[in-house]
Amino acid sequence: MITKILVANRGEIAMRVMRSCKEMSIKTVAVYSEADRTSRHVFFADEAVCIGPAPSAESYLCVDKIIEAAKRTKADAIHPGYGFLSENADFAKRCEKEGIIFIGAPYKAICDMGDKITARKLMIAAGVPVVPGTEQPLQSYDEAVETAKQIGLPVMIKASAGGGGKGIRIIREMSELKNAYDSAISEAISSFANGTIYMEKLIERPHHIEFQILADKHGNVVHLFERECSIQRKHQKVIEETPSPFISEKTRKAMGEIAVRAAAAVKYEGAGTIEFMVDKDQNFYFLEMNTRLQVEHPITEEVLGIDLVKEQIKVAAGEPLRFKQEDLSQRGHAIECRICAEDAENNFTPTPGIIKLMTEPSGIGVRVDSFCYEGYEIPIYYDSMLSKLVVWAANRTYAIERMRRVLYEYKITGTKTNLSYLRKILEVPDFVKGHYTTAFLEENKDVLAKITLKEDFEETHAAEDIAAIAAYFDYLLNEERPNAGNANDNRPISRWKEFGKRNNMRW
Repeated sequence: MITKILVANRGEIAMRVMRSCKEMSIKTVAVYSEADRTSRHVFFADEAVCIGPAPSAESYLCVDKIIEAAKRTKADAIHPGYGFLSENADFAKRCEKEGIIFIGAPYKAICDMGDKITARKLMIAAGVPVVPGTEQPLQSYDEAVETAKQIGLPVMIKASAGGGGKGIRIIREMSELKNAYDSAISEAISSFANGTIYMEKLIERPHHIEFQILADKHGNVVHLFERECSIQRKHQKVIEETPSPFISEKTRKAMGEIAVRAAAAVKYEGAGTIEFMVDKDQNFYFLEMNTRLQVEHPITEEVLGIDLVKEQIKVAAGEPLRFKQEDLSQRGHAIECRICAEDAENNFTPTPGIIKLMTEPSGIGVRVDSFCYEGYEIPIYYDSMLSKLVVWAANRTYAIERMRRVLYEYKITGTKTNLSYLRKILEVPDFVKGHYTTAFLEENKDVLAKITLKEDFEETHAAEDIAAIAAYFDYLLNEERPNAGNANDNRPISRWKEFGKRNNMRW
């Protein structure tokens, strides 16, 4: 029985895991770097342990420090969240050696699916369709040339240990191959300490669709339907939704069955995703498996009414799944937007700083998974995502309408965010119609640039200044009142407001 969980992560996902633990009456332990002393997850946990300096390599990626913190606080289990050590097979094995439950995939499944070449071989053996490409690592540039000729351009070079869009290069002309080959290896080494690369056929303008799967230790596997993740910038997801507006019910059923087969083939346990590329004719191909909880898991929770973190914990504790495939069905439509501290007008440069004012949206069908608060200083060392904004509605049209509303309600000042950029995406006709692929943002670059949002309140220092000036005028005008401070003075508090009313001014 799990009674205390150490969350080996930070920010939004640490808060997400801890909230489910609280509901299950499970004690929580936070770990934090020196840069995260004031992060909300530190205050929210029952216990907190500092594990080192700001750089991830000296804190959140340091296995020894996290294991030591778990042992010191007598935690039964460790939940890795996503990112950092969540797909680190050595970490999962170390937890097992130390007698600590790892709330994630088994060591071997992480190894097998973490290496994309091995994963391709396993999927082919299991009868799962894969994108045409190599089954062995590329050994030389000359081999890359011959392989590209055999497969036929365009092709992609990909890092075998890759993720997050790193180590990927697209080649449309043979003249691009040498530079792509060298730079892919270089980025793979710097990002993953592994320069192994392979080649795949490039599927033009595909949909990126993933299936959430859940498996227990007793051989039971189910899928929790799909998520459409095709709104991407440089292979990084921006907006996700479920159900997909593209695939048919027939394709959905076939992909779900294949996803379950893929998970069973590697004897998977816990929550994970099988990711597919789907072409314009709804032919689908295995892309990769993420052996962890995904950033976009809340939209699946919203349409199914299932808490995936709780299910992860129950599976890790040895409990069988409490539902079968025939018990599951999608209800309504959910959309998620990733709110990031970045300047969309300046090549999406991260914008760390202090959040001065923040108003989070609310109302029916609205969920904000966040870790920020007014006065919080966004550190420069980590991912720029501040929160995940999720809406649910009875159908896709209503969900889009709701997301538009809540994006306007969401106010953050003190730093630039991508809120305005997200608002514009929801106005693009192709998105509204559901006619989009992974090429959407690039193809609609000019459309997005021309969209002017009349009601858009830009998150700029100018807005802050206007508010400060108005407040100061209000203060000065009240100071001039002859009876200021008199308890019997029943006149309106602000003559500034009176002036506005007399002149039909709106503030």
